[in-house]
Amino acid sequence: MKTLKKLGIWMDHSNANLIEFSDEVKPTRTILADFDNRDMEETLQRSENEMHNKQQHKQGAYYKDLAAEIRNFNEVLLFGPTSAKAALLNFLRKDHRFADIKIELHNADKMTDKQQHAFVRDHFKRFEIKTL
Repeated sequence: MKTLKKLGIWMDHSNANLIEFSDEVKPTRTILADFDNRDMEETLQRSENEMHNKQQHKQGAYYKDLAAEIRNFNEVLLFGPTSAKAALLNFLRKDHRFADIKIELHNADKMTDKQQHAFVRDHFKRFEIKTL
């Protein structure tokens, strides 16, 4: 029987915490978006259009970094307080390599690291088949 690799990602537009679901405790890995308020202010002073283009480019790089991680898993839970998770899902759906990966979205508030781990554990535990 093949073991499914499962990943939870709490994310917003600025960072993503990757939480691998497994029998052993693994540390949270974080991927940061490379567009911050300082970038926005600097480019906005020159042009709103330039700011939007720079933000789109850097957001695309952020989603590519996340996609590279997601490719290694069979099931993925995207959760968090913003629309970033839906934007990432739309980004992934454009690529046929993600067609066989089960990806679910859930709204969630800001959470501590422990709350994020518990959310991922509880989500995936619900779907495990228990054998006696």
